[in-house]
Amino acid sequence: MDSSSEHNGFWEKYMRCQEVSKSPWEVRNVLLVVVTLIAAVTFQAGVNPPGGVWQDGESGHKPGHAIYASDKNAFYVFLISNTLALSTCILVILSLMHHLPFRLEIYLAIISMCVTYASSIFAVTPHTDVKFRYIVATGFLPFGTRLLVLIFNKDKNRRIQRTPLNSTMA
Repeated sequence: MDSSSEHNGFWEKYMRCQEVSKSPWEVRNVLLVVVTLIAAVTFQAGVNPPGGVWQDGESGHKPGHAIYASDKNAFYVFLISNTLALSTCILVILSLMHHLPFRLEIYLAIISMCVTYASSIFAVTPHTDVKFRYIVATGFLPFGTRLLVLIFNKDKNRRIQRTPLNSTMA
């Protein structure tokens, strides 16, 4: 037995032990804290991009545009990654909050936060440098992926239910 399989076995046993000792509500609460922190960091990074924004119009820069945008490729990677992280966190938050009270208020707050994030990105990004349709598509990617997984699992469960249990026995 190599050390990697021993290491994996340790984590499997550890997680199984933790799974038994934690209630689903405790796990949900921990997940909510973690994804909320990640969402807060990514939202702040989008609203206030790394390096700040140009304060004056000297050297051909437009005031209010991100300084980091002068490195087009790096800024584009930042925007895509940041948007993917934020939208994934939003998906997890929505999933964990689905059956709780005040979900309508939570949905409205999240929609408002998304509009604020999008308008901030739009305001600080030079329009000639970034194709916004890719950023919007990135924002919807986690939701589309989750939808496909749900559809696939539903279809898989339907096929399992149609298969007779003793079809292999004669």
